[in-house]
Amino acid sequence: MPRERVVLDSDLRYIDNKGNLLRTRTELSVAKTLSFLGLDYNYDVKVALKDGTFANIDFMTSGGKYIEVIDSEADADKFVRAKKSLGADIISLGHSKYASKIKELDSLFMYDSSGQMQTGSIFIEDPSLAFDYAHILPLVEKCSVLHGHTSTVMVEIIGSMKNNLVIDFGEAKRIIKDTLGAIDHKFFINKEYLQKEDPVHYYVAFEGPRGYFNLQLPKSTTYMMSGEATVENLSTEIIRLLAPRMPPNVEALGVYIYEGVNKGAHIIAGVKKEKDQSEEERPAK
Repeated sequence: MPRERVVLDSDLRYIDNKGNLLRTRTELSVAKTLSFLGLDYNYDVKVALKDGTFANIDFMTSGGKYIEVIDSEADADKFVRAKKSLGADIISLGHSKYASKIKELDSLFMYDSSGQMQTGSIFIEDPSLAFDYAHILPLVEKCSVLHGHTSTVMVEIIGSMKNNLVIDFGEAKRIIKDTLGAIDHKFFINKEYLQKEDPVHYYVAFEGPRGYFNLQLPKSTTYMMSGEATVENLSTEIIRLLAPRMPPNVEALGVYIYEGVNKGAHIIAGVKKEKDQSEEERPAK
């Protein structure tokens, strides 16, 4: 009987937009967050410390700030040494099991001594965060017939931290599952192909590489998309559905959708605050 392959973190390759080969998914999340915020950075920077030694810090931003991702006891020891030299110019993030190695817990949880609010991110990946769907992509020959997928989802939540949290994991998971329930077992189709509709049905038609399609679709099981029903557009649609459900401190969302094995899409987008929306609605003077 063939044995199922277990994919370890060390088996995966994490490459940022600059072509750097990163060591872990957490480092990739930091790189994506910095890029989204418009902050240039250098990776794996050698820094001279006051004790006469050198340390390789994971990220240095264009503003001269440092970020160390703590994935081991050695990383924790390195951060403690670097903190003595760099002071408030360095923060760390990592697994809580290494927190006991670090006295500066504020830094570990991304708060500085001034008490200013810091930006943090969490990610949630769980087998239960999945949905089933069918779609047709008339512009792609292989996918221009009706077919379906089961896709799993990973969500990044980026925002200012309150009480050492961006959002409680349990609450975030509940919101994500409820959102996926709205699109689960639906047929996705570009609304551009809509010919007409009645109270119960959509009528869509299009010409594709496999011939002419003319479909009558129940509204209850159909989800109209703004654009083709690709995984990239599905990621964007999930962000659009998630954003209104998130607390006000959340500033951006990232959604990974895996379509099958070792392929998928990732989209990250800012979340418009309610006050920003209200400002747009104010009449011009």
